Amino acid sequence: MVAETLSSALDIFKTKAPSLVGIDISSTSVKLVELSDAGKAGFRLERYAIEPLPKDVVADGNISNMDQVAEALRRGWKRLGSRNRNIAMALPAAMVITKRIIVPAGQKEEELELTVEAEANQYIPFALDEVNLDFQILGPAATNADEVEVLIAASRKEKVEDRVAAAEAAGLKPRIMDVESYATQETFQLIGPSLPANGRDQNIALVDIGSHVSHFYVLRNNQFLFSRDQAFGGNQLTQDIQRAFNLSAEEAESAKKNQGLPENYDSDVLQPFMETLALEITRALQFFFTSTSYNQVDQIVLAGGCSLLPGLDELVSKRAGVGTMVANPFANMQASERIRPRQLAMDAPMLMIATGLAMRSFE
Repeated sequence: MVAETLSSALDIFKTKAPSLVGIDISSTSVKLVELSDAGKAGFRLERYAIEPLPKDVVADGNISNMDQVAEALRRGWKRLGSRNRNIAMALPAAMVITKRIIVPAGQKEEELELTVEAEANQYIPFALDEVNLDFQILGPAATNADEVEVLIAASRKEKVEDRVAAAEAAGLKPRIMDVESYATQETFQLIGPSLPANGRDQNIALVDIGSHVSHFYVLRNNQFLFSRDQAFGGNQLTQDIQRAFNLSAEEAESAKKNQGLPENYDSDVLQPFMETLALEITRALQFFFTSTSYNQVDQIVLAGGCSLLPGLDELVSKRAGVGTMVANPFANMQASERIRPRQLAMDAPMLMIATGLAMRSFE
């Protein structure tokens, strides 16, 4: 049955949702964000929390220890202090197959589901009973008014079920399973007002620096032009600290966060790491230029845990020859009195995905 194939467990494009807490499960932490509707002012940040995860509990987006992830979610939700147990979560883009197709316009929902299932059989290298499948009509086809463009998204069921099971074990109620890149794209709307000319008609490079992988996107008017993953992230700095000062991984990570390192750390370890990171970003820019018809970007936006390294934005700007800023989706947003502004400014670049998921409450 098509209805069984189009499982509600992967409601990537669901538009009507209850108020949701956005939850991002990364390799190092779970991040939770709750927003409220502030009317004409947009959104209000009610509360957020970041709860660390033990090492290797989540690797390459895969949950390897369900119990520890569930426990971190339980602690994070308690720290959040919310009564809302309805949540939106996301899968890494690498776990989701997406395909745009053109179909005849005017089909009834049941007919469209059958069409999507038939098309999906051509593009998805798994049996349909092994995947969660969803779709969204994007609008009229560019070349024919009698056709519409449809976006199909599919993921292996076990990838969805692992996250759902961890959340349910923590007493939470998963309502939506999104895709991390789509959640990031949603949050990017909040950054536009901080860009020159509100970022309109400009190519904006967004670099989300993760622990092991950096996600490089180029957006124009909030639509993706290009995306690429670079196998380089903050964990490389931890490894550099380990080698330089003969520390364990745990000691290096703690010293990095608490600034408990020798005086030569900045010159011998941090600066070379930032130079390499800037080089990775310029390489990603070159891939964008050679893969598309574009030959420039107008602004670089840095996100993720490493984006606040002192002087990184200036260094990237110098190496790439492009103005660079650090992402803060809350810069123009009201915030609850319980939020500490200084701490939020430090945490904001890490909350892109969780914020985009929380925004699904208001579509």
